[in-house]
Amino acid sequence: MNRPKPTTRQPMAHLIVLVAVFWCGTPAVARAQPRPPDVAGLLARLDDLYRAKSSVARLEVQVTSPRTTRSMRLKAWSRGEDEALIIIEAPAREAGTATLRVGSNLWNYLPRIARTIRVPPSMMLGSWMGTDFTNDDLVKESSLHKDFDSRIDRRSESPAGWWIALTVKPDIVGRWARIEILVSDEDLPVEERHFDRKGRLARTMTFDEIRVLGGRRLPSHLTLTPTDVEGQRTEMRYLDIQFNTPIPDDTFSLSRLERSR
Repeated sequence: MNRPKPTTRQPMAHLIVLVAVFWCGTPAVARAQPRPPDVAGLLARLDDLYRAKSSVARLEVQVTSPRTTRSMRLKAWSRGEDEALIIIEAPAREAGTATLRVGSNLWNYLPRIARTIRVPPSMMLGSWMGTDFTNDDLVKESSLHKDFDSRIDRRSESPAGWWIALTVKPDIVGRWARIEILVSDEDLPVEERHFDRKGRLARTMTFDEIRVLGGRRLPSHLTLTPTDVEGQRTEMRYLDIQFNTPIPDDTFSLSRLERSR
């Protein structure tokens, strides 16, 4: 009587089934769940993202309104949190117009009338050179990690990241009562929503076009859109930026401000 020959196909088939069950049946358990970031450290990095100990940057700014569009090219120097100089290089009719900040003091130089004007604290939240950015935005007077109480609000899956909720501290005078920031899993800003003192959404800022500039991966294109004017927005694009580069002390002086052409 002939006995059937043993076969190895059945054990192999069982092995394949077991492997399939392992890989297809357990991903929810095996997948690591993202951990919420350290909020204080994250906000400190965001404050420092475009600034560092010092920076020199070239930028383009485009302001779009329901009727017109205007563009500017800028050069900006910063050192720490208290010193900044921003000079308009183009168009020609605005070239040499400049803003200087030292500590809590802010000045604008207007070459058409050859005059330097000190900006009072009450005007810090006013429009900077006709854009949707304020003087405070451009010189970074406010600090996210110093001026706001913060917490993780919720997880975002698309894009992947975390929404951070910030509430202004009681002793801080400013325009924003609350800010919501979506930060990617790369610790890069994706979107900011600014709410006024009455709790109304006042403007939204988006960040995209991530590039390596000055050795850092960062969003090179920012779009600020106010909610109260349809068709209004300001776009800022970083063309180049250098970090931690030596800057002469007289860069942040009134004499340098008035030689900005």
